Amino acid sequence: MLGNLFLVRTTNDATKRTARLYEMYPPDRLVVKDTNYYNLGYWGPGCTELDHAAEALADMVADRAALKPQDTVLDVGFGYGDQDFHWVETRGLTRIIGINITKLHIKVARERAAERGLTDRVDFREGSATAIPLPDASVDKIVALESAFHFDTREDFFAEAFRVLRPGGLLVTADILPMAGGIPKADIRSHAIKWIRIMVDDANWYPSATYGTKLAKAGFTDVNVTSIRDNVYEQWRQYHVRRVQEESFKRRSSSLFYKMVAVAHRDQDLLQRELKSLDYVVASAQKPADDRR
Repeated sequence: MLGNLFLVRTTNDATKRTARLYEMYPPDRLVVKDTNYYNLGYWGPGCTELDHAAEALADMVADRAALKPQDTVLDVGFGYGDQDFHWVETRGLTRIIGINITKLHIKVARERAAERGLTDRVDFREGSATAIPLPDASVDKIVALESAFHFDTREDFFAEAFRVLRPGGLLVTADILPMAGGIPKADIRSHAIKWIRIMVDDANWYPSATYGTKLAKAGFTDVNVTSIRDNVYEQWRQYHVRRVQEESFKRRSSSLFYKMVAVAHRDQDLLQRELKSLDYVVASAQKPADDRR
């Protein structure tokens, strides 16, 4: 784990850096309890568990994308596939294609799909968000659940998403951004979110207004960029404070991983201040129905 961490910090290749980061976090190194979700979650009233919040975020993305059983859906950066299995179960989807650059994610997600008898409905592949290995106008919906800030670049992903979507298709993202006027990315000091300095390229670090402008520039219409930060960061922070004190988490984790999480969340005052500089958005955009490109 320490060797991978060194490689993450020293490689200049964005794709390799991202893949190496997520190779460090197999399912037994996650802070969830009963799932393999790897997102910050949407914390509605009364929500106290990351598993539930993460699934609620998946539901929010599905609602914004208006997922329907007949849709062909492309999930870009699918993690361990939890949202895809959830969407098959709750939305009746029959065709999901997932692409990812992290071999561990692909391997585990494929095994889980086979265990569930879903390999005919969920197809997990290796592939890049900025060179999507699909033909033009071949999918109805594209989703990127807390992954697009890694893409090299997000703007290139928008262009590829526009190409791959059928006319009238929707792109929906859940994404981490800076607040306008927040502290510079280079000044983030909290260990819990310092990964942003390394893992998010400067080209992807802009506020929500610019996010919408870039979607429109890629050709999308009906662009909607909605901040949900008030239901994300503070609740996520409080969950980690509780989680590191739970014996079940200590038992589940290796001693090194437990120590890393505990140390990362040691200075809660600093973390709380710096989280105020981060935005979290759910964005949707449509490819025009009359597009003939």
